[in-house]
Amino acid sequence: MHTPQINIVVPLYNEGKVFDMLIDRLDQLMQTSPLSIEVILIDDGSRDETPDLMRKLSLANPRYQSVFLSRNFGHQLALTAGLTYVNASEAVLIVDGDLQDPPELLADFYEQYKKGYDVVYAVRKKRKENFIKRAAYASFYRFLKRVSYVEIPLDSGDFSLVSRAVIDHLNAMPEESRFIRGMRSWIGYKQIGVEYERSERQAGESKYSLKKLLELAFNGIFNFSEYPIQLITRLGLFIMSLSGIYLLTVLFKRLVYNSTPEGFTAILATIIAFGGIQLFAIGLIGEYVLRIFFQVKKRPLFIVKNSIERGEVRVPVVRDKDRFAEEADRAD
Repeated sequence: MHTPQINIVVPLYNEGKVFDMLIDRLDQLMQTSPLSIEVILIDDGSRDETPDLMRKLSLANPRYQSVFLSRNFGHQLALTAGLTYVNASEAVLIVDGDLQDPPELLADFYEQYKKGYDVVYAVRKKRKENFIKRAAYASFYRFLKRVSYVEIPLDSGDFSLVSRAVIDHLNAMPEESRFIRGMRSWIGYKQIGVEYERSERQAGESKYSLKKLLELAFNGIFNFSEYPIQLITRLGLFIMSLSGIYLLTVLFKRLVYNSTPEGFTAILATIIAFGGIQLFAIGLIGEYVLRIFFQVKKRPLFIVKNSIERGEVRVPVVRDKDRFAEEADRAD
């Protein structure tokens, strides 16, 4: 069977309005590029015509593989599912289906890849979005860079060309709360950024709601930073210092002036402030506990309902792990 040099992995969720434009751009790219390319489309539980369009395309054109998840697992896990189907010999281009990230940058990315870079990531020098959204993204990336123990590039997302070696390492990482751009940085290897202007969405609406954006941001902060735990320690030391100063002040007034401080309001405000700080600290710890809770369950990160590969429909076989291990032992 033919092995392509490059896979293009595209997660899709309710992208029926932009689907034809996406395929036209990808077809043109494959026709003009000297590279051997195959595309892996992932349906993340879409409720519009996206799965039907994918199915028709993959049955008619073997250069397009389609993977259908059993429900909506979210962008990062849908992307993870696509990466497990990679069969390229050299590298993988990760791109979203809304065409805000131009797949035509593959040529520039590949040029850097041939120079020895295993990760070539896109850096957004300009975003055609509203001011509030641009400011929020810029603030988050700069805060993450400041608190992270991994060097995560500013203004870079998942849009990138990644070598097969790095993809294999990504696939071997079993994290449930995934922040792929952070995982990509953690792996290491030679990495370089390429600047580009991010376009407006070609059609349809953004699928990243405020809730999903916050969830992604929290995964980045809590998975790649020790700052939240350190913040609790620093707050505790700060409060202990304030309490010590207050105690010394009370003792001084009692011993020198034979008086004690009065004021119910001050006491109430202090109790409320300390209670709020304690709840905040418990909430931060809870974010870590929640991630541990989901991780130790060892559920699969995603479930593939079926796929179309090389024009053939395939349904994955689900087997009990213990039974499979017993059968393997008997075979030995």
